[in-house]
Amino acid sequence: MDVPDGLEVNGHLVVLCSVAGAADAERLARSVVERSLAACVNVVEGVTSFYRWQGRVQTDAERLLIIKTRAEQFEALRAALVAEHPYEVPEVIALPIAAGHPAYLDWVSRNSAG
Repeated sequence: MDVPDGLEVNGHLVVLCSVAGAADAERLARSVVERSLAACVNVVEGVTSFYRWQGRVQTDAERLLIIKTRAEQFEALRAALVAEHPYEVPEVIALPIAAGHPAYLDWVSRNSAG
C-alpha cells in the first residue's frame, strides 16, 4: 500500500465502509471480526450521506463501519466486504494509523491475524 512521503505507518489501518441497514452493518461487522480480518468494528448510526449516483444527487441514512485491522489484511478484508456488501459499489477506504496506544495496536495485531 502506497503511503504519502513523510507519514510513518506502523502497519495498522482504519477502514471505512458505509451501509444502509442495521442488519447489514451487524452482519458485515460480525463476519470480518469472526474471520479475524479485523480486530474491532465500530458501527456508527445516524450518518447522513450525500452522494452522486447514476447522474443524480442522492441523500440516504446510513451506518458507518469503522474497522481496525493490520495493513497486510487489507486485500482480504476488502474482498470480503465487497463480496458480502449489498451495494453495487461499496465504500471501502483504508486510512493508515500513524500512531496509537501501543497496547491497543498490539491487541489489533493479535486479533486481526487472519
